[in-house]
Amino acid sequence: MPMYFSRLRRTLVASLLLPAAALLAPAAHAADPWPTKPIQLVIPYPPGGSADLLGRPLAVQLQQQLGQPVVLEYKPGAGGTLATQYLARAKPDGYTVLMVLAAHAINDSLYPKLPYDTRKDFAPVSWVANLPMVVAGSSKLPAKNIQELIQAAKAAPDKLTFGSAGNGNTGHLAAEYFSSIAGIKMTHVPYKGSAGVVNAMLAGDIDLTFDSISTSMPHIRSGRMHALAVTSAQRSALAPDVATVQEQGVAGFDVTGWYALIAPAGTPSEVTQRLSSEIASALRQPQLQTQLAAGGYVPVGSTPEALQAHIEREITRWAAVVKSTGAKVD
Repeated sequence: MPMYFSRLRRTLVASLLLPAAALLAPAAHAADPWPTKPIQLVIPYPPGGSADLLGRPLAVQLQQQLGQPVVLEYKPGAGGTLATQYLARAKPDGYTVLMVLAAHAINDSLYPKLPYDTRKDFAPVSWVANLPMVVAGSSKLPAKNIQELIQAAKAAPDKLTFGSAGNGNTGHLAAEYFSSIAGIKMTHVPYKGSAGVVNAMLAGDIDLTFDSISTSMPHIRSGRMHALAVTSAQRSALAPDVATVQEQGVAGFDVTGWYALIAPAGTPSEVTQRLSSEIASALRQPQLQTQLAAGGYVPVGSTPEALQAHIEREITRWAAVVKSTGAKVD
């Protein structure tokens, strides 16, 4: 082939390939691996609470696996709704995620006007763990078990006070639910996070609390509080000698705290699936399992689809409890 035609052929081939390369360039950019920068893990309650005690070691493990910092950001207030609203407005790129508790499902029916749609504004990532709650009494509460508590409450309606980590918190609704089943009335005292409840309990400012077992057990072991019951259907490995509420005569009462990660709606599914997989892998690591077991957490590690189904069930369940108890935010 003459040299002129050879050069012409190469020029034509190159001219045909350039547009194709230009078209492929954005696709290659869009497929850049995630993550390439720090990830913000938002905690909806103050430091020291059960979400924080789970979030810290989980963040450390995820950071090791992902090769990027996982930074905890605390945004407490309004039963977790402030942090949830913050997430709803965040960029859906996988770099902002929120740890939600059972209150996320409760708030859907407890708050008349939420600044977000619980079902539509978020992308599920993973159901991370469960955590039993404990009914703990302060030093001023004479009752040492559930039946004694019920008798004391019936003898003096509304006199007994129970604290929670805030209006709409799982502990708040658990106590209201318990009261409705047991046929008693107690007075709710909300605080800003579990640390506030614990301090009030230790000071004797309130009688009891339905709180996560991870935050109450150290004080129960020290003797500054006493455990009346655990709220789950089964006893907790963290306190095997403490009977459940059901075992003590209140049939059907089963409340277990749960923790999950969600992202803003519109977050690419490949990102949520990747993060879900990384969380499941993290929860299988012996060191993290030991840390969580020390706090009473039971690891789950689910797919996004399983978390979405769980949230739907919880929304329905707690809507019925809110309606039957008449629970309201102050």
